[in-house]
Amino acid sequence: MATSHDVLFQPFECKSLNMRNRIVMAPMTRVFSPGGVPKGNVAEYYRKRSAGEVGLILSEGTVIDRPTSKNEEAIPFFHGKEALAGWQTVIDGVHEAGGKMGPQIWHTASTRGQQGWEPEHPVESPSGLVGPGDPRGKAMSEEDVTDAIAAYAKAAGESERLGFDMVEIHGAHGYLIDQFFWSGTNERKDIWGGATLKERSKFAAEVIRAVRREVGDDFPIALRVSQWKQQDYKVRLAETPEAMTDWLLPLVEAGADMLHCSQRRFWEPEFPELDGADGFNFAGWAKKLTGTTTISVGSVGLSGDFFGAFGGKSSEPTDLNELVRRMEREEFDLIAVGRALLADPDWVAKIKGTNDEPRIDFSPKAFGELV
Repeated sequence: MATSHDVLFQPFECKSLNMRNRIVMAPMTRVFSPGGVPKGNVAEYYRKRSAGEVGLILSEGTVIDRPTSKNEEAIPFFHGKEALAGWQTVIDGVHEAGGKMGPQIWHTASTRGQQGWEPEHPVESPSGLVGPGDPRGKAMSEEDVTDAIAAYAKAAGESERLGFDMVEIHGAHGYLIDQFFWSGTNERKDIWGGATLKERSKFAAEVIRAVRREVGDDFPIALRVSQWKQQDYKVRLAETPEAMTDWLLPLVEAGADMLHCSQRRFWEPEFPELDGADGFNFAGWAKKLTGTTTISVGSVGLSGDFFGAFGGKSSEPTDLNELVRRMEREEFDLIAVGRALLADPDWVAKIKGTNDEPRIDFSPKAFGELV
């Protein structure tokens, strides 16, 4: 007997954000914005997911106004008149189709892109490292740090002005904010470094505070976080719940309304040594320790994780029974879906039963097209 999906379709509220269901479209880098400007094909891509009944769309990473904030040529900007006009078209289309959306604002720091593109200026990062013992670009000066914080806030303010429903700050996966968290890339001796994860979280907290001042009290702010880094998939910033509290609670206290907790497979327990194989996942522990709204993510509805997909491996569709079980026990509040929605704009409607067409299976070719 099939499991009821009703829990996925309960409405959800966070401050001024009212969602029709608990399903979030995960941010996925698309590189379809030449010169940083999203065009009509990008607007239509997001409109289709809104028409397909996604509860909240999180955009692909959009870069803040810093000289080297992106690592691929066709990543979209979230600054400048032409790019912002493109995003205005995007959000208008999403709203016309009945959806909600927030941009994910991003700085890729010293990371390397997939296509070999290089920026005109040296890349910047906390300590001039892309990974432990791996130098690249320059260490940020105090002025660079201050200007980057201001650039995050400015981008968030633009999102509110354009009519977006919330904003997400990318603080995961080895990019700029995460490079401040990670001791392997943050060797600073000033106030932006430190021996402890709590100390190294200061940059993220100041970004969140600056964003909050810019958007006001009622505009929801999400922060994406991860243990793993693209530089090293096995990295763990917080090895214990106590360390996780030291890391995440100050960020919630600084003004983050949601923690978007990225892991490879949402069903894997974060601390199996404490509560066994059926223990809470990353988002579950983050909710338990901070009391805030959490979004889980990781291979929803698919048999293989996204690392395999990047390597050209296909994934088979799977049932949602485990997801439903965890949401019914209120382990986390929202679930983000990536590759399934990349291939099928109507995936949510098909799960709900308001669209009777067969689901479109994901294959790696979906990375190279907008459908």
